Amino acid sequence: MTITLEEQSHLKDILKQIVLNPGSLTPAHVVGGIRSIVRGEASDAQIGGFLITLKLRKIDSDPEMVVALAREGLRGAIVPDIGLSGKAREDIGMIVDIIGTGGDGWNTFNVSTTSSLIAAAAGLTVAKHGSRAFSSNCGSADLLEGMGCNLKAVMPSHVGKFLREHRYCFILANNFHPSIHYVNRMWSELGFPTPFKVLGPMTNPVVPDRALIGVNSKALGPVMAEALRIMGRRNYAVVCGDENLDEISIAGDTHVWHIQESGEIRNYTIHPCDFGVPAHPLSEVAGATLEENKATLHRLLSNELEDRDIAVRDFVLINAGFLLYVAGAASSMEEGASIARETLESGKAKVLLENFIKATYELPDL
Repeated sequence: MTITLEEQSHLKDILKQIVLNPGSLTPAHVVGGIRSIVRGEASDAQIGGFLITLKLRKIDSDPEMVVALAREGLRGAIVPDIGLSGKAREDIGMIVDIIGTGGDGWNTFNVSTTSSLIAAAAGLTVAKHGSRAFSSNCGSADLLEGMGCNLKAVMPSHVGKFLREHRYCFILANNFHPSIHYVNRMWSELGFPTPFKVLGPMTNPVVPDRALIGVNSKALGPVMAEALRIMGRRNYAVVCGDENLDEISIAGDTHVWHIQESGEIRNYTIHPCDFGVPAHPLSEVAGATLEENKATLHRLLSNELEDRDIAVRDFVLINAGFLLYVAGAASSMEEGASIARETLESGKAKVLLENFIKATYELPDL
């Protein structure tokens, strides 16, 4: 007898249904499983089994499944009180994000984090969603905390103040998604990316107006773009380097799925030459330890580049430049990279980070 979803209040029952009845998996099963996990009633074995089952069922190849995951992730998030419209949002203006799924295996330098600082220093308002490392040596939060940021103190009630006063706020996933701890350990112990990897880019509780999202598979690109379109996101660009890199590649072509204001998804390919920047091998932009990445970021922001930093700088310029282009702050990709370079060399990004670090230790009790 088929078990109805209403009876599947426990993850164990949902697992039994979808394992014994291949092909029966629906978005409702995914939502029910997540809710069972969040209620704290599922064992580690059941959570692991659920993640593996979702992986084997390839639910990240189905936009409707991805939407179900994302909406449930947002449902459990703590949403900052900055408004989705009206005066609160008007005071802040257009908000952007730049984030990748991770899990591409390339372990490149923290380009999205660095690009987010440059974009904010160039005039955009950035709510950077991120976390500590799962699939790399140094995650976005690891790097910023290593530079001195007190990220664990930045709570939802502080976001509006940061965005208004600094045009920058880091949205640490652990502080805004209370349920994340139920699956964090499972992700690291399983040792492979699960379909939950799509959640980070799609569940920023600020709900940015525009975003640059990197995915670690060219097959995931159109799926992610369609899922975002279904969720009503517009002026978002999903990108994947030809090497299945979850950033705009400095080594060659990058595939883009650009959601237009009309809802149309425009697919095209870009290259470093479109930004007026030379290509470099990915080996020249590899990430390293936290201490080495901190040193690289310091040299970049201080405009004290060594020869080994040129490729990393160009890697950052094309990603920051494309975010500026997507956000409408540049009329072309080349102009975006030029604005990013001027901002970096002026020292504005360094000042922004220094001010952000200081502000994370001076938070009011809101």
